[in-house]
Amino acid sequence: MTNAPVNTGLFSPFRLGPLHLPNRLVMAPLTRNRAGADGVPLPIMATHYAQRASAGLIIAEGTTPNAVGQTYANIPAIHRPEHVTGWRRVTDAVGAAGGRMFLQLQHGGRVGHPDNSGLVPVAPSPLALPETIHTPAGRRPSAVPREMTAGDIRSTVADFAQAARNAVEAGFAGVEVHAANGMLLHQFMAQNTNRRTDAYGGSVAGRVRFAAETVRAVADAIGPERVGLRISPANTVNGIDEGDTHRIYPALLDAVADLGLAYLHVLFADPDQALYRRIRGDWSGVLMANPDLRRFPGLPADGGRSAGERLLASGADLISLGRGFISNPDLVERLRAGAPLNPVREQYSMYVGGETGYNDYPVLGAAGDRGRVLAVTGERSGA
Repeated sequence: MTNAPVNTGLFSPFRLGPLHLPNRLVMAPLTRNRAGADGVPLPIMATHYAQRASAGLIIAEGTTPNAVGQTYANIPAIHRPEHVTGWRRVTDAVGAAGGRMFLQLQHGGRVGHPDNSGLVPVAPSPLALPETIHTPAGRRPSAVPREMTAGDIRSTVADFAQAARNAVEAGFAGVEVHAANGMLLHQFMAQNTNRRTDAYGGSVAGRVRFAAETVRAVADAIGPERVGLRISPANTVNGIDEGDTHRIYPALLDAVADLGLAYLHVLFADPDQALYRRIRGDWSGVLMANPDLRRFPGLPADGGRSAGERLLASGADLISLGRGFISNPDLVERLRAGAPLNPVREQYSMYVGGETGYNDYPVLGAAGDRGRVLAVTGERSGA
C-alpha cells in the first residue's frame, strides 16, 4: 500500500554555486568497500552511482587523499593517476544519467591499520583507536599511530589540496572535506585524541587550526564554490570525546566563514538542538543537514522524508540521506510518489564486495505498473 503522493520543498530546485540541482535531496557519502585493493574505483561503482543520479547531488564515499590516510580495505583513493582514471569512469556514467557529484576527501588518521595501507597510521597524538578494526584478515587490534610532526601536517594539507585538484580532473563538480566521524580532522579537534602542546593542540583555536588550514588550502586549490565541509558535533564514533563541543564548532566556522564555501554539511542534525540552531544562525552560507534517524532500527517508513521536511522548515537548504539511497536507487522518485521503500540488507553493506546488496536493489516499475520491477543495471525508472 502506498502513501499519498507528496509535493514539498524537498523536490524543489536549488542553485548550489554554479550547479543547478533539480531537487534538494542529496545522497550522503557512504562507505561501501567496493574499490580495488589499490584504491581504484571498480566498474560496479560507476553502475551504482549512475543508478542514483536522480539525487539533486551525490557526494561520493570517503576517499583517501594519500596512502597513509586509508581507513579500511577496498576504500577508494584519489592520489594517483589511475585513481583519477577510475573515478572519471564514475563521473562520466553519472553525468550521462543526468547527475552531479562531489567527492568526499577522508583521511582516517588513527582509523587505519598497516594491514590495510601498508603503513603505520598517523594522528595528532599516539593514542590508538579503542576498538578493533576491520582488515582483510578480519578484525585486528588497532595500531598505535605515529604522532604527526609539523612537517607531516604541512604535507597532509598539501595532499588534501592536490587530491581536490585530482577530483576536479576526474570530473567531480567539487569536494567535501571530511572533518567528522572521528577521522583525522575530527581527531585534531577533540580533547581526548589531541594531546599536543604545539600550535595544533591545547586551546580551541589550536585544535581547529589543522581543519581550518586544510579547508583553506582546498579552497585555494579549486575555488571555494567547489568545496563543502562536513562536521558531526558531539558524535562519539571511533572513540571521540570532543570535551568542549559548544566551543569547537563556533570557532571552526568562524575560521572559515570568509571563504564562501559551497556548503556546510551537518551530520545528525536536529532542529531542537541548541547547537544546531546556533550553527544555522552563525553560518551565512548554504547548510546541508543530515537528519538524525538513529532511533530507527532500519529505515523509517517514510525514508526520512518528514525529518527532512522539518529541517528545511527550520532553515536548512539541502537534506542528505544515506541509508535510504543504499537500498533505493530511485529514492527521489519513491519519496515523491509516497511509494514503499526497499529495506537495507545489512549483511551486504560493507566489507563483502560484489554487486549483491549494492547494485541489485529493485526500482519502481513504470507508472501504472507498480508491481513490475526493472533490472537494476543503470536503466532509469519511469516512475
